[in-house]
Amino acid sequence: MAEFTRVLVTGGAGFIGSNYVRYALREKPTRKLVVLDKLTYAGNLDNLRDVMERIEFVRGDIAEPADARRTMRGCDAVVNFAAESHVDRSLLDSAPFVRTNVAGALVLLEAARELGVNRFCQVSTDEVYGDLAGTNRCSTETDALHPRSPYAATKAAAEHLAMSCCLSFGQDVVMTRGSNTYGPWQYPEKIIPLFITNALDERHLPVYGDGSAMRDYMHVEDHCAGVETVLCAGAAGQAYNLGARLEVPGSEVAARIVELTGRPAALIRSVPDRPGHDYRYSVDPSKAEALGWRRRWTWPDGLAQTVQWYRDHEDWWRAVKEKLEFRKHDQAWYANR
Repeated sequence: MAEFTRVLVTGGAGFIGSNYVRYALREKPTRKLVVLDKLTYAGNLDNLRDVMERIEFVRGDIAEPADARRTMRGCDAVVNFAAESHVDRSLLDSAPFVRTNVAGALVLLEAARELGVNRFCQVSTDEVYGDLAGTNRCSTETDALHPRSPYAATKAAAEHLAMSCCLSFGQDVVMTRGSNTYGPWQYPEKIIPLFITNALDERHLPVYGDGSAMRDYMHVEDHCAGVETVLCAGAAGQAYNLGARLEVPGSEVAARIVELTGRPAALIRSVPDRPGHDYRYSVDPSKAEALGWRRRWTWPDGLAQTVQWYRDHEDWWRAVKEKLEFRKHDQAWYANR
């Protein structure tokens, strides 16, 4: 396995990125971490409050070449978590997704090539495969990409750019395609933290349609371990699925959360489906498992731990949900639902 001494983590103040920073600090205590984050609505320095003295933090934009070069200089690896990541928001305005997820990835790849960075890990998503509804198969890394939302399309585009740099210029690039991720520090626009915080406040839990959309829910610690495994042991030019081999419908997510929070099931409400909603994602993670990675969290244990974290960190999520940016999106998206 390769070892890296100084790693640039982009998007490191976001949900998965900040959890990865903690994971890497714990598992690779001699590694130096440089965190680059634009601190958009979902980037939050409070996510890194307890580790700020152990990292080098730079506020900047991955789509700005100067920011990319100054933070990447001296690094021997890059892990790109930086992304606009919410499907619902991409349906309202896709322009920020194109700028960050596509143009930003290209800027980073070009800076890595210019500076001679040893390895570039592009963190992607299982949503690039598209909808598997009506089948019982799981997506494999050799499947064609069929993204169906603006968000997924931009992540697929970033993957194609990364692979083109590998094939055209010989850059050492690896990619991960992670399934739906949940856990501590997740911005409460996503289904699990939204449902948990709404339930704690005895507000409605808005389930799309009949609640049958299936997702493979993976705890963020397992996702971070998978990214680290691929970074150090993955083969150049290869993509690796990261999934928990767990398929859970939205209706069960809501039911378990009201049970764990002790709230009434009457809080669960069906709302009109979002446009082009994919009804099933499922990936085969055998290729990553062959590198030695395994998911460790079960769905019941992971969800219970996550609910407890939001109970214990009420000050964090209340501060987030009280901000104008959260309230504007909440109103824009759910007002007519």
